[in-house]
Amino acid sequence: MSYNLLKGKKGIIFGALNDMSIAWKVAERAAEEGATITLSNTPMALRMGQTDELAKKLNAEVIPADATSVEDLQQVFTRSMEVLGGPVDFVLHSIGMSPNVRKKRTYDDLDYNFLEKTLDVSAISFHKMLQTAKKLDAIAEYGSVVALSYVAAQRTFFGYNDMADAKSLLESIARSFGYIYGREKNVRINTISQSPTPTTAGNGVKGMDHLMDFANKMSPLGNATADECADYCVMMFSDLTRKVTMQNLYHDGGFSSMGMSLRAMNQYSKSLEEYTDENGHIIYG
Repeated sequence: MSYNLLKGKKGIIFGALNDMSIAWKVAERAAEEGATITLSNTPMALRMGQTDELAKKLNAEVIPADATSVEDLQQVFTRSMEVLGGPVDFVLHSIGMSPNVRKKRTYDDLDYNFLEKTLDVSAISFHKMLQTAKKLDAIAEYGSVVALSYVAAQRTFFGYNDMADAKSLLESIARSFGYIYGREKNVRINTISQSPTPTTAGNGVKGMDHLMDFANKMSPLGNATADECADYCVMMFSDLTRKVTMQNLYHDGGFSSMGMSLRAMNQYSKSLEEYTDENGHIIYG
């Protein structure tokens, strides 16, 4: 269902790879809500993924770019303004990659060259993106920038490795740049801490299926899906959130506020019988 939340708005979506990508879902929802967009990803990702298929569906131009390259980012913003007819109203940073995770290097045995790559791709690219946009005046007043994060920025999760460090830096950049961009241009910058999601990148995390099951059992509302995250991003791009900035917003079914849930505790119990009343109803309190 469309509410025309982004009618007349223009945006750039970084990171759409295939229909499992959150960025892919965000692009679709943004278009449904009336926005016109451009898409960007690395040349290799564009060869491996199905971004051209999405571009055709949404009538959006694809602009190849390595998000760690300032020159490439300048091209993305310059070309997007040409194609869309002026500064954009929203930007999504949905970029993350860890060579250490891919190579199964544990956190106490990191390859530091890989770590530099992780930080550059997954976090510093966000700063480069914002700095480039600001210098080109490529984001309109009261525009909105969102980057996707994860609760591992605050808590330790087995297998998430150096991506946790990258997400911590990502959230810090949103706060630090959010102050400057907000004061000078009324541009708001936020991160969304999403539930574990079975994207192509997410599936590379060790024990992802167990992590998703645990998070689902812990969360009162269950895990948030990629489609639901797209809805949240669209709201953050809209004028309904014009005074929300420098925040890390949890979109995880309540997981981040939980200590222990009955469903998770029951994983270690023989049955739910001890948690029911005389009528057989489960007592959640």
